[in-house]
Amino acid sequence: MAGKRVLSGVQPSGTLHLGNYFGMIRPALQMQQENECFYFIANYHAMTQLPEPALLRQRTFDVAVDFLACGLDPSKTVFFRQSDVPEVQELSWIIGCVTPVGLLERCHSYKDKLAHGQEANHGLFSYPVLMAADILLYDSHLVPVGKDQKQHLEVTRDIAIRFNNQYGEILVVPEPMIQEETAIIPGLDGQKMSKSYNNIIEIFGEGKAVRQKFMRMVTDSTPMEDPKDPEKCNVFALYKLIAAPGEVEEMRQRYLAGGMGYGHAKQALYDKYTEHFAEMRERRKELVAKPELVEDVLRDGANRARKIARATLDRVRAAVGLA
Repeated sequence: MAGKRVLSGVQPSGTLHLGNYFGMIRPALQMQQENECFYFIANYHAMTQLPEPALLRQRTFDVAVDFLACGLDPSKTVFFRQSDVPEVQELSWIIGCVTPVGLLERCHSYKDKLAHGQEANHGLFSYPVLMAADILLYDSHLVPVGKDQKQHLEVTRDIAIRFNNQYGEILVVPEPMIQEETAIIPGLDGQKMSKSYNNIIEIFGEGKAVRQKFMRMVTDSTPMEDPKDPEKCNVFALYKLIAAPGEVEEMRQRYLAGGMGYGHAKQALYDKYTEHFAEMRERRKELVAKPELVEDVLRDGANRARKIARATLDRVRAAVGLA
């Protein structure tokens, strides 16, 4: 494969939404054309919230189906379940032994989850160490991250540098890829779209229920006849991601001219959403009917990933005296 090795993962913590699609999935699919990509379903990470076992299995399957439906090509991309590569847990322990507690205590994501009512546990606290192991295990050069995850990649770099300073140049120190234009995808309430905030729009939603979500999107109280600022509107922010450039400019002019209510903009956004995901939605239905095909893809991806993982872990074990 050409290009650098790119790694990214997504938690099976619920239905994938537009924030996942535009922030991670679509850029990931674009990168698989020119890079050596490793994409995984982070089901170990999902356990920090202790989902029911059957629910975790179903969500993991759903994420796999969603990625494949959106266009992931397993012949170009190593696509696998995190838990199918047990080497990640051993590496997590080893690098955890060079990770200062203070480094983890400063992580914003941990504090944010506690502030939103999630119960503290060791898995949640040490999440950045396992994330570092996910990245370092595959000698990853580049890691696409949103602004909210940038600190975790900085932690990964810090851990790798500490390890290399102590044991030699064993681990590849990764670089971040910040997707600035889609770093924050607004949800129904204007905050970052997140399952934690209960403000999502599903990628593959259909019918009346999902349309109602679009119509509930928070906007200001500018009267219909008055001009509106498109750059301050959550509806327009999503429309820009889905519509073609010419359509975006036309919508911008309608905002500025006045005479258009936010309800019209929401309907236009819903129509674009339905059109954009139509083929993917049908492909997803076909995959759901063939679970054995999805399982074969994940199993093959894990076998390919473990070849790289074992080589990295062999270097690490030798360096620290475990070989």
